[in-house]
Amino acid sequence: MQKISRKLKLSGKSIGFVPTMGFLHEGHLSLVRKSKKTADITVVSIFVNPTQFAPNEDLDKYPRDVKRDKSLLIKEGVDFVFLPREEEIYSADYQTYVEVEKISKHLEGEYRPTHFKGVTTIVTILFNSVNPDFVFFGQKDAQQAAVIKQMIKDLKFDIKIRVCPVVREQDGLAMSSRNTYLSIKERKDALVLSKSLKLADTMIKKGETKSQSIIKEMKELINSVDNATLDYIKVVNADNFEEEQIISKGKKYYILVACRIGNTRLIDNILIKI
Repeated sequence: MQKISRKLKLSGKSIGFVPTMGFLHEGHLSLVRKSKKTADITVVSIFVNPTQFAPNEDLDKYPRDVKRDKSLLIKEGVDFVFLPREEEIYSADYQTYVEVEKISKHLEGEYRPTHFKGVTTIVTILFNSVNPDFVFFGQKDAQQAAVIKQMIKDLKFDIKIRVCPVVREQDGLAMSSRNTYLSIKERKDALVLSKSLKLADTMIKKGETKSQSIIKEMKELINSVDNATLDYIKVVNADNFEEEQIISKGKKYYILVACRIGNTRLIDNILIKI
């Protein structure tokens, strides 16, 4: 991959990169299309990264279908699919990790303490392998995108990050590889996440500015679903991910929700601009 990248750069080509864990859906493909519009060459990686899963999480059952993924990427006109093996990424004596200190410690970092350390480590390895000019992440994992943005800034990677909008099913459910875990009833119950975010958006458009009032209404809606076990709802500044108590004009905010539907943990968010 490094040799291919060097050759492309020497020929004057720009490289767009979409890192994935496979089992691709329309959300991933929207990033691919954005890359193809932005860069001369598009590279997509598929690697289920073990270091971002805690021992009690779903690494072993995480959905995989590389044959299907490659077929979808060929249809999209992707130039290169990067499929490293685990032993190529993490050798037997692997010892080096990358960690973003502040922004990764709360929200997802509180519930999944080792997660972002694994994410930033694998993304650094992939950046050094692909050497992209542009990298594309989805807004659904908004905190992840913010962590990567901070890492790019701090470590002086010469890479421009593009964060692309959440892609949803027709009924509003945010697309996720983990949606396949849901039973028919759980799939219906999972809609409470996007409904709660719509409720928040409506409240803000009607003039509500207090985060706690918004969160209270969202909690009541989510807790009305028997299968739902809420981890958190937060209103944060979109730039630094610090919690905000009051929503003010001229700023951007994420409203973030993480919730288990049955045994499946889902996240969702909306970006608020006033």
